Amino acid sequence: MSIDRIVMAFAGFMILFSVAMSQLHNVNWLWFTVFVGANIMQSSFTGFCPLATILKKIGVKPGVAFN
Repeated sequence: MSIDRIVMAFAGFMILFSVAMSQLHNVNWLWFTVFVGANIMQSSFTGFCPLATILKKIGVKPGVAFN
């Protein structure tokens, strides 16, 4: 799996997780969804993603988006 696929899968999981937690526990979990969405948006403009940087350092195969 490439860095791109891992980043997108992780972001999708975190969004679904935070929405589920907001329904089960507290609506404040939606702020985590906002954080993940904002991070995805800024990485589309800047090309910088903290998770991609970590994955690159541990040796995961690079993809097209995050080099």
